[in-house]
Amino acid sequence: MTFHYERVVAPAGGLRLHLNENTAGCSPRVLEALHNLNRTDIATYPDYDGAIAATARRLAIAPERLVLTNGLDDGILAATVWALKGSPVTAPYEAIIVVPAFDMYAACVDAVGGTVIQVPLRADFAFPRSEVIDAITPRTRAIFLTDPNNPTGLRIPRADLEAIVAAANGAMVFVDEAYADFAGDSLIGNPLAESRANVVVGRTFAKAYGLAGLRAGALVGTPETMEALRRTVPPYTLNVGATVALPAAFEDAAYFDWYLDQVRASRQLLYDALDRHGVTYWPSAANFVLARFGADLDRVLSGLAARQVIVRDRSRDPGCAGCARITTGVLAHTQRCVDALKEVLCGVA
Repeated sequence: MTFHYERVVAPAGGLRLHLNENTAGCSPRVLEALHNLNRTDIATYPDYDGAIAATARRLAIAPERLVLTNGLDDGILAATVWALKGSPVTAPYEAIIVVPAFDMYAACVDAVGGTVIQVPLRADFAFPRSEVIDAITPRTRAIFLTDPNNPTGLRIPRADLEAIVAAANGAMVFVDEAYADFAGDSLIGNPLAESRANVVVGRTFAKAYGLAGLRAGALVGTPETMEALRRTVPPYTLNVGATVALPAAFEDAAYFDWYLDQVRASRQLLYDALDRHGVTYWPSAANFVLARFGADLDRVLSGLAARQVIVRDRSRDPGCAGCARITTGVLAHTQRCVDALKEVLCGVA
């Protein structure tokens, strides 16, 4: 079996609520910083000192605990190469992935010759702590966890994380915190990430900061682990636009806080609408909500698309039959989705 990233294309002009993007766009300060780039800046390799320093301050860590990457996808690949390097053909190293999950974990493991071991979430998406620990073998080299989970939006109990790290036998435990800004909590700064060399935390600045098009991500871990990971990351992986955008985005705390407030209000607006229509959903710590429309899913997807509202079909994910994932960003956009959903579910032509 081969694994790959599912690239989803949305019709031009539609309201994009299918890729968990920032629906407000980046801070105006980011645009100003990009506008100030000159011809020489574009023609020369970028210096990363300013971006590294600004990101380290934002995450409240020492710079040596940080590696910037070309989006978190690049960081996932680099960490996978580091963890599974030298995987023998006759007895490939293994990577455990709790599913449903981001496609990139399995795609990267498969690409470097590792064996993907999938551990499904329990009923109602409860975290499978004992099942993950039971899946660890002498060939396990990586364990991929997402907190909050994508597509469910649910958190991993901290005690479960601690138990898995303790049982990992030195295998890399990669904790993907792509949505941690919305959850308001991070493993960064926790003793688990501060002292355990096998723990790597992944962050992205695509979601809360609206920098998806500039591709900016980060890996965080012990200085020794980050030094090893730097050898798997190309020397100029971050483009010059991202190097000036990161400090500018971090400086605009008011815009960041406003967007987080919009996401919280949007989630509640969507919860209320789903409650009115009797649709099952899971309370989310991220900028999206997973809802189970069951037999109505195809009608919902096509009806929303006809109204230029694009949401993500997650029905093929383990345990997600009949489910769609809906991004909750700017409140006005969520209201448009709620209005369209009402028309679809109530049979309005």
